[in-house]
Amino acid sequence: MRKSLSLYILIILLCTSCAKWLDIKPETEIDKTELFTTEDGFKEALLGIYIRGSKTDLYGKELTVGMPEVLAQNYTTATSDPFRYKATSEYKYDDQYFIARKDNVWKGLYNGIVNANLILANIDQQRNIFLENNYDIIKAEALALRAYLHFDVLRLFAPSYKENPTAKAIPYVTVYSNLSTPFGTVTTVLDSIINDLEKAKVLLQKDPILKSSYRIGYPNQTDTLLNSETTNPQLFLQNRRHRMNYYAVCAALARVHLYKGETNQALSNAKIVIDAKKFPWTNTTDFIAVDEKNKDRIQYKELLFGWYVPLLNNELNNNWFSSGNSGMYLEQIDAQTIYETSSVGATDLRYMHWFMTVSNGNNYLSTIVKYRRNSLSDNESANLHYLMAPAIKLSEVYLIAAESSYDSNPTQAIQYLDEIRRNRGIGQATQVSNKQEFLQEIVKELRKDTFAEGQLFYAYKRLHLPIAGLQGKSIQPDNKIFVLPLPDDEIIYGNQKD
Repeated sequence: MRKSLSLYILIILLCTSCAKWLDIKPETEIDKTELFTTEDGFKEALLGIYIRGSKTDLYGKELTVGMPEVLAQNYTTATSDPFRYKATSEYKYDDQYFIARKDNVWKGLYNGIVNANLILANIDQQRNIFLENNYDIIKAEALALRAYLHFDVLRLFAPSYKENPTAKAIPYVTVYSNLSTPFGTVTTVLDSIINDLEKAKVLLQKDPILKSSYRIGYPNQTDTLLNSETTNPQLFLQNRRHRMNYYAVCAALARVHLYKGETNQALSNAKIVIDAKKFPWTNTTDFIAVDEKNKDRIQYKELLFGWYVPLLNNELNNNWFSSGNSGMYLEQIDAQTIYETSSVGATDLRYMHWFMTVSNGNNYLSTIVKYRRNSLSDNESANLHYLMAPAIKLSEVYLIAAESSYDSNPTQAIQYLDEIRRNRGIGQATQVSNKQEFLQEIVKELRKDTFAEGQLFYAYKRLHLPIAGLQGKSIQPDNKIFVLPLPDDEIIYGNQKD
């Protein structure tokens, strides 16, 4: 983890081409003094965090379709175990492949945190170099990303707040330094996350996404003049919902407050997103379109924040989710159980359009096609939208609002839940008689709507509920499952500067 700053700059150089000013020196000679002398330098440094998060060891694969989904029992693991995840699905945390992946996740998340701290360490003294509101936006995004990345470290490597709020958790790193950061408790880390997000929320009062002229739509439609994502003259301010924008920060705050059991604050932030009506539900015609160029499988317009991964089409669809039982898949009976196709889910559009039935001898498999793209070699113009790894979606915000409001207004809570179901093709209203039944419906809906998005495992952990396995199996809640082992000390304390 002891990467030099030159390697950090090299990542930016390899992944971007618009900043010719970086050609002043070879990458090995560029230091942070020069990087942070121009507004473009800060922009490139911020972009570098998003690029890092989109790599396959983080949200580009592992933390979206990988390890958390395996832990949540969302896949059948092939007998041949081509990706070496069978031990992970059995919670064998001493497996060498699991250890390597979870250690890389730790290192990758803290690498993004270190880069956010580099920005924050330099931005205030250079405030006079920024045009318009760019200082506020860049600082806010750096704060929000630092919080977001720490939260996922916490959700993976520390006990849940519900189980042990005073337990030793993780280091909350806020400085770029040679010195190691002490471990905080679950509570103090959550408080630090909330503090960073609240600061970001204030700074993002100037976010262009708040303007009425900013329209949420598809980037490649013919009516792009209506879509401010593609018409803003300043490139840096385009595609705000691919970044930590104002609404994404509110949603992240709702997610964190719910994790901490602070339902009033969770509901308040969720309602900011819901009441703004900025993000529309996906049109059914777009979701079920037969022509790939008119199809929206991932409900793109509902993404408050997502990781841009246009080059992962082949990796996800020809390897990870390859047809039949050579990749990650579900037995058809398990997919039907998850989506309750014999009852309330008989008309669930997600089951119909995220899975493809494949014959396998006397059995049938459900191949996952949620991230499938047009076959035209990742040509962005061939589809309604870019290939994205969802980070925070509108449906999760509704689920947070539903859970957070049940105690005070169960009728409203059910309405929030049913709003999602209606937009997924389910007309039947939710029927529950108590909160425990309602929580079960919340978790079932989260599983359906965020399938292969990496969120379900955290819900089981937060609520300390049994994990609903495949073939009717149930895995009892246990911190030996929910809390991943920490990396060794060298990795833990090697997450800062040289």
